Amino acid sequence: MPDTKVVALLAAEPETSTMSAVEEPELPQVDPTRPSIARVYDAFLGGKDNYEVDREVYRQAIAIDPDAPLAARDLRNWLIRVVRFLVGEGGIDQFLDCGSGLPTAENVHQIAQRIRPDVPVVYVDNDPMVAAHGRALLAENPQTHFVFADLRQPEELLAHPVVTKHLDFSRPMALMQCATIHHVLDEENPAELMRTYIDALPSGSYVALSHFLDPGEGSEYQALARQLEENLRNTVGSGECRTHEEILSFFDGLEMVTPGLVKVVDWWPDGPRLKPLAAVQRLVVGGVARKP
Repeated sequence: MPDTKVVALLAAEPETSTMSAVEEPELPQVDPTRPSIARVYDAFLGGKDNYEVDREVYRQAIAIDPDAPLAARDLRNWLIRVVRFLVGEGGIDQFLDCGSGLPTAENVHQIAQRIRPDVPVVYVDNDPMVAAHGRALLAENPQTHFVFADLRQPEELLAHPVVTKHLDFSRPMALMQCATIHHVLDEENPAELMRTYIDALPSGSYVALSHFLDPGEGSEYQALARQLEENLRNTVGSGECRTHEEILSFFDGLEMVTPGLVKVVDWWPDGPRLKPLAAVQRLVVGGVARKP
C-alpha cells in the first residue's frame, strides 16, 4: 500500500471532457521564509515563481561564479534535446518525470507532444508550489498528470494509482531524473534508489539523468564545485557533486546511448560551440541509457 502521505492531487477522468480531482489531502503550505529547490531553479531560469529567500540563494551562487545561471540553462536545453531523441529515435510514448519542478518554457509534455500528441506524461514533485501548478497543467492538457510525492520513496511512487493508471509498465517508457539525484544525500543511498526505479522499468525503457560533477583532485574546477555544493547544502539543504564513476553507477545494468555520460552541453548539441565553456558548464553532466 502506498504511504498515505504520498497521494495524488488530481487525475484525468474519462467520463467528460473536463478533468476532475481525485481525493485531495491537505497539502503542506508554501513557506516563503525557506528556500525551495524548485523555486531556486526557477530563479536561475529567470522565472517569476520564486520568493526573496530563493533569489538570495541565486545571488549567493552568482557571487561565487557569475556564470552560475548557465548551468540551469544548459540543463533545460539538454532536457529538450533528450526528450526529442526519446520520442523520435527512441520511439518512447510515455514519460515519468521525477522532481519535475515548476513549469517553464518547454516542459517535457510540450516537447514530446509536439512530436506525438498522444504521449502521456506523469510529473512528480513534493513541493507545494509545484503541486499548485500541477493543477494548471491538468486543466490545459488531458495527457498530462501530476503526483504529489517524494522521489526518494520509489516503491510508494511507482505504486501510486495515478502512475499505474496512466503509465503502462508492460511497454517501454522514459524515466526522467533531471537535476534530481544530486539532491539525494549519500546516506539515502542514491544508487539503491536508482536500482529500484530501473528494476521496475520494462525492457526497452530509457533513463535520462543529469547531475553535478565532482571533477576530482587536481582539477582546476574542483574548488568551484566545492563552493557551489556548500552553497546548496547551506541554503536548500542538499546538493552533492559526485565523480564521473559515481554518477555512471546510477545507470548500472543499462546500455549508454552515445556519447555516454558527458557534459550536458556536449550531449548531441544543436550546433557547433561558438565560444569557450565557462567553468560552471564543465560541472554539469548528463546521459541517457536504455534497459536491455
